[in-house]
Amino acid sequence: MFEKIVLVTRHTRLAGLVERFNTKKQAKFYVEHAGQDFDEFEREDSAYNRSVEKLRDSLGVGLPVQQVDRSLVPTFLFSGKELVVVAGQDGLVANVAKYVGEQPLVGVNPDPERFDGVLLPYDVAGARGAVRRVLEGRARFREVTLAEASLEDGQRLLGFNDLFIGARTHVSARYRLSHAGQEESQSSSGVLVSTGVGSSGWLSSIFTLARSLTERTGGVPGEAWRLSWEEARLAFVVREPFVSRNSSAGIVGGFVTQDEELVLESRMPSGGVIFSDGMEDDFLVFGAGARAHIRPARQRARLVMN
Repeated sequence: MFEKIVLVTRHTRLAGLVERFNTKKQAKFYVEHAGQDFDEFEREDSAYNRSVEKLRDSLGVGLPVQQVDRSLVPTFLFSGKELVVVAGQDGLVANVAKYVGEQPLVGVNPDPERFDGVLLPYDVAGARGAVRRVLEGRARFREVTLAEASLEDGQRLLGFNDLFIGARTHVSARYRLSHAGQEESQSSSGVLVSTGVGSSGWLSSIFTLARSLTERTGGVPGEAWRLSWEEARLAFVVREPFVSRNSSAGIVGGFVTQDEELVLESRMPSGGVIFSDGMEDDFLVFGAGARAHIRPARQRARLVMN
């Protein structure tokens, strides 16, 4: 069934700076000039590289192991016969899960002292056992609902935590929004669409703002929306909608299902984008006239769990 193990890794902060400034000495100068502790960058880099080396050695279970940097994942050709192991922060799992189809994904926390690891249930020592259970058909999975944005020209983007539809800069986004039989023209800071996994992240911060502001102005705050990881629906919120002669704010949030999708038509001559999981370089151009259909994706992420 499986032909190889793909081990996805990432650059540490130090490795990224060395790549940017060409030498470690120049990276150190930059970090210290910014008033930060370069020794911490080195400790973090050393801990991560040691963990990756140990992890790769432990994955010798009879299949070839191919190590792939996160930057190559969007263009990596997954055949459907890979068992994917991710070593990094939670965000790395989120970004990889969109590209691997429904292949099993084992999240490994390479540095528990620094990373929370909500999506990283295994430490380096436990990764081999998790991989063996997958190969032997004994693994437990959580099938996570993803968000999908599709344009009418066939382009498609998935989101593990969330999708953002709006303007690339801080100018107002202009679009026409349709949902549940209603539609209106809006001007706002953009529309956030959250999955169940993402409902404890960016979406929760919007409810925190709304709750605090409501309490301070004498109102009674409502309950925040929380979705389970597996739930086959998404939640959307319009950020800072502006009411004017040409824009309304009657549809500021709701739930999206396969049967009740969210549709947005761009009215931005330039700068309109749709990006996923906070990655602004992972985007679709959303220029004037483009129509985006937002719905739960049929593809699900399969996370290997304890």
